[in-house]
Parts: sequence; structure tokens; C-alpha cells
Amino acid sequence: MLNLSVILEDSAKRFAGKEAFTFGDTTLNFAQVNGAANQIANGLRNAGIGMGDKVALSCFNLPYFPMVYFGILKAGATVVPLSVLLKTDEIEYHLTDSDAKAYFCFQGTTDLPMGEMGHAAFQKVGACEHFFMITAVPTDPSPIAGTNTLGSLMAGQAPTCETAQTSAEDTAIIIYTSGTTGRPKGAELTHSNLMLNAVLAADLGSMQKEDNLLIVLPLFHIFAMTCLMNAGIYRGAHSVLLPRFNAETVFGLMQKHKTTLFAGVPTMYWGLLNYKEDKFDYKAIAENLRLGMSGGAALPVQVLHDFEARFGVPVLEGYGMSEGSPVVTFNHPGTERKAGSVGTEVWGVEVKLVDDNGDEVAQGERGELLYRGHNVMKGYYKKPEANAKTLVDGWLHSGDVAIKDEDGYYFIVDRTKDMIIRGGLNVYPREVEEMMIKHDAVSLVAVIGMPDEKMGEEIKAYVVLEEGQSISSEDLMAYCKEHIAAYKYPRAIEFIDALPMSATGKILKKELRRQLAEQS
Repeated sequence: MLNLSVILEDSAKRFAGKEAFTFGDTTLNFAQVNGAANQIANGLRNAGIGMGDKVALSCFNLPYFPMVYFGILKAGATVVPLSVLLKTDEIEYHLTDSDAKAYFCFQGTTDLPMGEMGHAAFQKVGACEHFFMITAVPTDPSPIAGTNTLGSLMAGQAPTCETAQTSAEDTAIIIYTSGTTGRPKGAELTHSNLMLNAVLAADLGSMQKEDNLLIVLPLFHIFAMTCLMNAGIYRGAHSVLLPRFNAETVFGLMQKHKTTLFAGVPTMYWGLLNYKEDKFDYKAIAENLRLGMSGGAALPVQVLHDFEARFGVPVLEGYGMSEGSPVVTFNHPGTERKAGSVGTEVWGVEVKLVDDNGDEVAQGERGELLYRGHNVMKGYYKKPEANAKTLVDGWLHSGDVAIKDEDGYYFIVDRTKDMIIRGGLNVYPREVEEMMIKHDAVSLVAVIGMPDEKMGEEIKAYVVLEEGQSISSEDLMAYCKEHIAAYKYPRAIEFIDALPMSATGKILKKELRRQLAEQS
């Protein structure tokens, strides 16, 4: 038997009064976080939610996230973390596809009214029985009349509970990822998947209870969830939460809390590197910061060198996927680090590179990266056809192309999928295309990634208009912003008479990329 919440329960026993999470001026210790999670678990059980039920969660990087996350697990249910940037239609899809029985949603802000959008989606999903608004202040009423709050769920509940005895192979979370073949798919990760990945992430980061982590990566993303939140709880470290990246705020928190470990996507390192205001003691910040970790996308070698030259802090890069819980390879501490490489396999994971026939390629040759081990998901929720393609004889086919050098280090060199990685977040062209083509003026559209110094890749849409229709790129962009998460909409739109196609009618995105390269 194994329930991932054991990591919180163990730290609550060993480090009861030690600070666990800080947000703004509020700091909660491990005993308080565990007690709140117990209250939530008890409240969920009273609502009829238990073993195997799915419970969705939309929340910024706030202490409420780990409280609700572990409360759901303690009740024996499965967590379905959702991006805070999803719009109503997208939330409705995720609640429906995951068979969510309940939904916790933070009220949001004026600029991002998560609560309104979340509740609107909830009302469209008949099978989702319970909605709990997470208010900024637990005792506040919900801004939407008649809806329950997290505070009301917890009220009167005991701060102790008997944790559900789940199996190590039971699904702990369903985390959504996408591909070029359709809408987002939910990867089922087990208690064992997440537990083992948290332990090895803590080892890779050499985490100790004395560490101060700064978590600005979104907790709904598997990188932050496993490698920071869960690994930090497991080791009894102190985590400072920040909902949105801002270089000045990050440096301020690093200085105030003497941050020792920071993990980010490449655009965050780019942002820190390019912030030069004389407002902080960068020498003191660098002396406290012993390690940086990078993932989510390839870190430009020049950014890596420039960051280390400025701060003298080593940045270790790795490779992972939601389907891999997430860590697959890493530049291990204490061994040679190679700039531009994602390192070597982590403990308990095998990697191989294969050609189109499934045969291993020779050293230095390109091949699709496959891996197997304790980190591999159970499969995509209710997607047997996708599972048959992705999971073959225990090996997970990543869709990423890599080479391996003479020392066994892997370098990601290409993608077989059309996925765009914008600022470390995955954007899937077909999802954007399907949204755009719903507009009356749009006849056909193809979306590709274009190189961008700040974001790594930006999103560009090539649009063929319906005959007799017209629309400006500004108006079409505004339409996109209304219907899809902010990080997904195209930042460049080009109107063309026809898209390049093959003899079979397949749109040749390779040709669009070639034309784009010639123009730049």
C-alpha cells in the first residue's frame, strides 16, 4: 500500500513546527499544512467523495494548492490539476474528459476571473457534482452567490484523519498533455510514479531540510509539482511561492528568504539575466543560491554561460515529460556536466534511441527517444488507441529526437511532433488551429513555431480567408485571446492565398518553416 500523502505526513511528524510554505507575509508550518489537508479530506468524505473519484483543481501558487492536493489524495481520490490559464470551454472539456466529480477553483483576479470561468464550466458538466470556490481569505463568502467555498468545506472538520489505503499502482493524478492528433489527453500517474520521482528529484537537487526553495513554476505543471513541491515536502525544505514570474520580484524574494535552490524554464533564466537594475545585493543572492535547475525546453547554451558568468551559480539541465512523472534524464551533480545536453538517465530509468523501424541507432546518430522504468505513466485516461501507439512493450515513445554521445549524454535535437514550446509551456498547433477555424472568416489555418529570443518559440498562424470575407490580424488575434489560454494564442498572423500542400492534400508545415527561415 502507498499513498503519496505519506511525504507530507512524515514531514509533519519530523518537522512539525518548521516552516513549509510561505506566500507573501503568511508562513505555514508542516503540521498546519497537514492538518488543513486532513480537514479537506474529511470534508470530501462527508460529501461522498472517496476512492477512485476524480477531483479537479485550479489554483495559483498559493498554500491552498498543496492543502487541497494532499487532501484529495488522503481521501483516496485522484487529483486533476488544471492550468490556471484555461478558459471556460477548455475547463468544461477537462472536467468532462476526466470524469471529475468535484472541482476546486481559486476565485482569481480582475484580470483573470478564474472563479467565474470555472463555475461557468462546472455548470455545463452534469456529472461534476460539487464546486468549491477557493477564496483569497478562507472565511470570505464566495463571490458567486450560492456556491460553496473551501473554507465552508473545512469548517468544523477535524485536523486529523485516517488516510485512504491506496495501492502504489492506483492513479494519484491525471495530468493533461496534448499531441498533434487531437485534444489534450490525461496522463495517469500512480502514487509510485510520483513518489519515486520526488525522491530522485530531491537527490538530484541534493535537497536538505535547510534549503529554501523559490517556486515560481506553476504547481499545476508536473515540473514544479514533482521536482519542487513534492521533493521539497519529502525533504522538509521551506518553499516560497510566487504565482507569476517577474525578475524584480524573484530577486527580491531570493534576497529576503536567502533562496538556495531555484528551478525554472529557459525564459526565466533569460529574464533574470537581462534584469540589471541596481536594487539588490546580487553578490549575497548568488552566495546563498547554490544550484539552478532548468527544464521544460532547451536552455540556450549562451544563456547558460552568461547566467553562470554573472552569478557563479551552476545550472543543471534535464529532460522530462508529463508522461514520465516527469524526470527521464539529468546532468547529475558530482559528474561532468555538458552544456546543451540533458544529461544521462536517472536512477531506475532506461533510455534508448531508435529509428523508424524500432532498431537502435548508432552512437551520434539521430533517433526517437524511448524510455522505460518506474516513471512511466499507466497510460492516457480512456485513450486505448493513443496508449497502443505511445506505450509499446513497456517503452514510452516520446516523439522527441535525440543523439547520444560517446559518454552516454543525450542531446535533444528535434521533435517529431509539431509541438511548440513557448516560454517552457507546451502549445499544440492543432488545438489552436481548431479554435481559429471556428471563426466565420477563416477557411484554413496552419500554426507553427517561429524562433524567438525571449520565449524560445513564438506562435505564428498562416490563415486562408473564406471567399468574400475579411478580418484584420488584430481582430482575429483578439478573437483568439477570448477563446484560448493566453500562452496559446498566435502572436503573428499572416494571411495567404493558399497553404502549401502535398499531393495527398497534407499541409506542408516544413515548407512554411522553410519560407519563414528565408524571410528572417
